[in-house]
Amino acid sequence: AVYVGRDYSEAAHESSWYLESYQKVPGEAQSFLDHIRLGIQEAAADPEAMLLFSGGQTRREAGPRSEGLSYWIVAEAADWFNITGDVRSRTFTEEHARDSFENLLFSICRFYELSGHYPEAITVVSYNLKRDRFKGLHRMALHYPEERFKFVGTELPAAAKGAKEGEARTVAAFKNEPYGCGGDLLLKRLRRDPFAVGAPHAPSRCPDLTELIQWCSPYLYSGHLPWA
Repeated sequence: AVYVGRDYSEAAHESSWYLESYQKVPGEAQSFLDHIRLGIQEAAADPEAMLLFSGGQTRREAGPRSEGLSYWIVAEAADWFNITGDVRSRTFTEEHARDSFENLLFSICRFYELSGHYPEAITVVSYNLKRDRFKGLHRMALHYPEERFKFVGTELPAAAKGAKEGEARTVAAFKNEPYGCGGDLLLKRLRRDPFAVGAPHAPSRCPDLTELIQWCSPYLYSGHLPWA
């Protein structure tokens, strides 16, 4: 989600975020704060970890503000939830992703861009409802080792309606298009790129993943990957 409020101390209020109609329920904004806090806690537990807030400029009505930067600024306004471990100096943003698969893939690229190597382990923070999507479909599409992939989740707001049905449709779509580049998933990406930022295709961004980023097929990528 993109933060649209003027006061970042008001991040717990739904009115401070640009929300789709199905997200306009009590507790939605608090769930974003819970994800931010969880990410900080996970990074604080490992002094060598990097924390990435991922998400592009997905909402025209919100202006050219990215989801990733929104989360970083909210964390800053919350004084990093008073969690020790100097996480701030190890926290960065990824500002191209338009869906959950790109959140994962582009964050791996961003990690390389910042560190010069690919992550030895990955922890994803999201809703528990999306656990199978990330640990199953997205991880498998990237051939990332299961033993090095961790998922930490939160529950949806109690007032959320239709989420399970919506997730089932999304999972079915990714089963048909594991890289999200066809059908309704492609249309969604186009809608979520109102400022024509596009995907990060520069080979220098993560040279070993150039082919994977450009891969568009219902079949899993079979080329070399640095962690396979």
